[in-house]
Amino acid sequence: MTILRRLRLGINIDHIATLRNARGGAHPCPIRAAQMAKDAGADSITAHLREDRRHIKDHDIERLRNEIDLPLNLEMAMTNEMHTIALRIKPHAVCIVPEKRAELTTEGGLDAVKLEHELRPFVQQLQENGSRVSLFVAPDHDQIHAAHRIGARAVELHTGHYCHMIGKARQEEYANLSDSAILAHALGMEVHAGHGLTYENVGLIAAIPEIIELNIGHFLMGEALFSGLDQSIRAMRAVMDRAKAA
Repeated sequence: MTILRRLRLGINIDHIATLRNARGGAHPCPIRAAQMAKDAGADSITAHLREDRRHIKDHDIERLRNEIDLPLNLEMAMTNEMHTIALRIKPHAVCIVPEKRAELTTEGGLDAVKLEHELRPFVQQLQENGSRVSLFVAPDHDQIHAAHRIGARAVELHTGHYCHMIGKARQEEYANLSDSAILAHALGMEVHAGHGLTYENVGLIAAIPEIIELNIGHFLMGEALFSGLDQSIRAMRAVMDRAKAA
């Protein structure tokens, strides 16, 4: 598999919907945010349809699929309900993530080793239906090998721990990320990464040659309050491109 020189950027728009849902109306519109992300240089739109529908709703997914001329990356848990929705919507990509009802955000990677038997037919049906499936996993060799045995076409490496570590612990986690990316690429899977990425910490992740896609949301939505969504995305794109070029 060839390593792409240009790093793809997926923009997660969940928290536009979170803000909308706080008042129960139609504003701000996640679809408008997705269009702005496209105009600012995004390569895809990511949205997590949660079991409790705390932010993105079913009708948002329908509209993103039908109205936005960018690939839709649907994040979802491994449930029968979500499987049925994904088979019907046929998003460009599906990223299977762990999900806990009480968590504020996704807390860790999917345990592909433990769930290997259940995941294999779940993933196979989605991919036969036309969606590229990735598994959101920790940078761990056992998890990467399990994802490969399951048949996933991609893995998304959880960068959250790296982003919140300092000193030697961060260096060790970075080594795990780099080694895991090398392994996944060698096994023929696309390598993506995401969670907790900011202007400050994205550079080293973007510079890992095997990583070809980053998915970023919460930080950019927060920065948009101060600089605007367009500017926050363009700034992230610039930081990523400089790191990749170097």
